[in-house]
Amino acid sequence: MKRTTILFLLGMFMTASMTAQNSASSVEVTISMDNAIQTNGGSWEGWGTSLCWWANRIGYNPVLTKKSASLFFDKSKGLGLNIMRYNVGGGDDPTHDHITRTDSDVPGWMYIDPETGQRKWDYTADQRQLNVLRAASKAAGQDAYIEIFSNSPPYFMTVSGCSTGNFKSDEDNIKADEYGNFAEYMAHVANYMTKNLKFNVKSVSPMNEPNTNYWPAMNYKQEGCHIDAGHSQSVLLEETRKAFDRYGLQNILLTASDETNPGKQIEEIQTLSPLARKSIERISVHTYGTNSIREMGQLAKDEKINLWMSEVDGNGTAGQNAGEMAAGLWLADKIITDIQALEPSAWVLWQVIDTHVSTEGYKGRVDKGPLNIAGGYWGTAWADHDQNQIVLTQKYYAFGQFSRYIRPGSTLINCPTDRRSGVRCLAALDSKRKHITVVCVNLTAQEKPMNLSLEGMRLNGKVRCYRTSGDTATGEHWTESTAGKASGNSFSATLTPNSVTTYVIPCK
Repeated sequence: MKRTTILFLLGMFMTASMTAQNSASSVEVTISMDNAIQTNGGSWEGWGTSLCWWANRIGYNPVLTKKSASLFFDKSKGLGLNIMRYNVGGGDDPTHDHITRTDSDVPGWMYIDPETGQRKWDYTADQRQLNVLRAASKAAGQDAYIEIFSNSPPYFMTVSGCSTGNFKSDEDNIKADEYGNFAEYMAHVANYMTKNLKFNVKSVSPMNEPNTNYWPAMNYKQEGCHIDAGHSQSVLLEETRKAFDRYGLQNILLTASDETNPGKQIEEIQTLSPLARKSIERISVHTYGTNSIREMGQLAKDEKINLWMSEVDGNGTAGQNAGEMAAGLWLADKIITDIQALEPSAWVLWQVIDTHVSTEGYKGRVDKGPLNIAGGYWGTAWADHDQNQIVLTQKYYAFGQFSRYIRPGSTLINCPTDRRSGVRCLAALDSKRKHITVVCVNLTAQEKPMNLSLEGMRLNGKVRCYRTSGDTATGEHWTESTAGKASGNSFSATLTPNSVTTYVIPCK
């Protein structure tokens, strides 16, 4: 046998041995309160979703409304989300016909009387979204947290006369003399929802991804309004705070500015006027981009202000030959990565339902159709209006591995692991219920042995284990399984390939 052949075979043997050794070696996970997240005093505020735009689409249907409340907000039957971000629509010029997404033409609470030219209120225009909000908040119970936010002022307050953006999409779209009127609009809606409709509104965000060029006039969806960092955003925040105070809504906190990425968010916070900065009580940021994400978390600590990750989603995939789990693994990895780097007190998905199926469509427009669950996709489910069904995916169940078991009031704990292992972990201490919850994501196609150690705590009872893996039709969905071996302050288990597993560990 030639020397080169021998060396080649030896190399293959060594590689195979190393691969086997690496796949068999245990992943070491340490849970220490030294890594506890202290944002909001160490109290987790919860998991949530925007109601924009899916609630506007399904809220006409009492069956779909009821099912959505159970599937997404009931903690015993569904995801147990407790944060619902209600979208105060801008409404669009009734002569326009460019918003073709069947869900995103969100009606405004105010309109122009065609006979008098006067601005008038319509408290029933957004009844569909309010129907879902009412059912959702009831299902969430005492944990319910309602935030109202705006994508755009009413079209008649904009420069372009269009609620989807400016013709020059990188320029302000609020008329210079309408900032106060827009602030009044938001305060009036919040006041009516609080005092007349009896919703417990806790916070308001008057802008969405404002310092971008994403929002052009005559767009196919209603999603944003350009507002420059610095003076323009400062004026809006100052006026909004004054308007809420006039209505006696001092208990509703003001947040800013729901920017698309942490880098832009830092710029906007740092360029606010002193009065505008004083008026906000929380920073809300999206993580569609993650540039300067750790710096954003540090800024919130330095400023001693609360911080949310208030919107994100995507069509990413993760895992190794993971099939339908790929989208769910991407979401699970995204949640852990965001929380470890940003250290927020809440994590909010964009839309739990992103697409719809119906024969009739909506307002003469055609729905997008079902999700392609073989790859990546936005949302966690799709609504079948013909069959009165909400069709779930493995991404839905992966989200529930966090939201069902890590509850508001817990203290989240970062659990660093070697990223080369393909395992990600996040823990939470629930001092009220006296247990530690650990969510573990295995992004590999191999079983992963894991050793978990509790620093300064001891196990105190049976460990419960819940897992999501496989496909939607035949896979595991929060399935209770064998937990592994536990003793003293340590616990060992084996993670299933391409899975998300949650351990609930009694401790003292």
